[in-house]
Amino acid sequence: MKRKSIAVVGAAETTQMGRIPDVSVIGLHADAALNALADAGLKPSDIDGVATAGISPVELAHYMGIRPTYADGTQVGGCSFMLHVRHAAAAINEGLCSTVLITHGESGRSRVGAGGFGRSASSLMGQFEMPYGPAGPPTMFTIPVLRYLKARGYSVEDLAQVAVVQREWAAKNPRASFKDPITVDDVMKADMIAWPFTKLMCCLVTDGGGALILTSADRAKDFPRKPVYILGTGESVETPMVSQMYDFTQSTAFRISGKKAFDEAGITHADVDHLMIYDAFAHLPLYGLEDLGFCKEGEAAGFVRDRNTAIGGKLPLNTNGGGLSYMHSGMYGMYALQESVRQLRGIAPAQVPGAKVSIAHGVGGMFAASGTIVFSNEAP
Repeated sequence: MKRKSIAVVGAAETTQMGRIPDVSVIGLHADAALNALADAGLKPSDIDGVATAGISPVELAHYMGIRPTYADGTQVGGCSFMLHVRHAAAAINEGLCSTVLITHGESGRSRVGAGGFGRSASSLMGQFEMPYGPAGPPTMFTIPVLRYLKARGYSVEDLAQVAVVQREWAAKNPRASFKDPITVDDVMKADMIAWPFTKLMCCLVTDGGGALILTSADRAKDFPRKPVYILGTGESVETPMVSQMYDFTQSTAFRISGKKAFDEAGITHADVDHLMIYDAFAHLPLYGLEDLGFCKEGEAAGFVRDRNTAIGGKLPLNTNGGGLSYMHSGMYGMYALQESVRQLRGIAPAQVPGAKVSIAHGVGGMFAASGTIVFSNEAP
């Protein structure tokens, strides 16, 4: 896509986050959507494109009273919303629609109308992984992580350090689920979930949602909020089975998606002021720093340990507190996108001074998919 041809003109999360036992999944989508519409000064009738995951875009459009000319139901896990942004940008540029609403809502904690983790016996995972007893992501991400730690020479304490730094960011965010400071020792002594993950290395389980509204950059000046422009985008997929990754020490999908986004944006790593890396578990920021090229292989843990990603560091990372301390309803990509937009609007609780370029990078499933969006707040 042409750089800065598309802008985010509306962005908002659900009114509440954390535990919302009285709101259904579609209700969370609608709450986030109405908040984003209010942010953009729009009505549902102004929307002609919809994109969502978790529910069908058909359900979303019907519930919101939208009659779209474009609909996207891409669902590849938590990074689906990065792909929705990419696809919406292409659709607007192609004239398929003019204004796209992207929504997320998930009752991850209260489980209002939510399904469980499961795979049919006929699926690849059902045939070749589930018979060995994994019980969801905490017991499946361990497969590549143990190899990764050994190959890179990292320790379990390096995973703990990721959680510690992100809690420091969360302390600045009034909406974060957990704000009390923690130490590496605290993380290591937390309840063991599945080796090497302790509880504080695992994502939160919460209710919530978010929504974005995209339109062409030439319309952006007509909206009440500061627009955020899309510089570059990338996406890729790898495998439905974490046991069958091409290489346990790197994510091929991360590398393909990230390179495509950087190439399209025409930027270097030195141009990036702010970074969001989907952190369902503490290892993902380390993979992301290496696979996106911010660190060489074997250097990400030291990069975090030396506080480069912390408050005042040269590469502020997961400044909302991330999935480890802010919130994680199940598909976290929307919240990473929201924080990138807040930072470039200059309204983030833990604002990075002078931030002009932000990257939101997501993962889907257990390294199954990836999406990368490069944002800028500088007008074309």
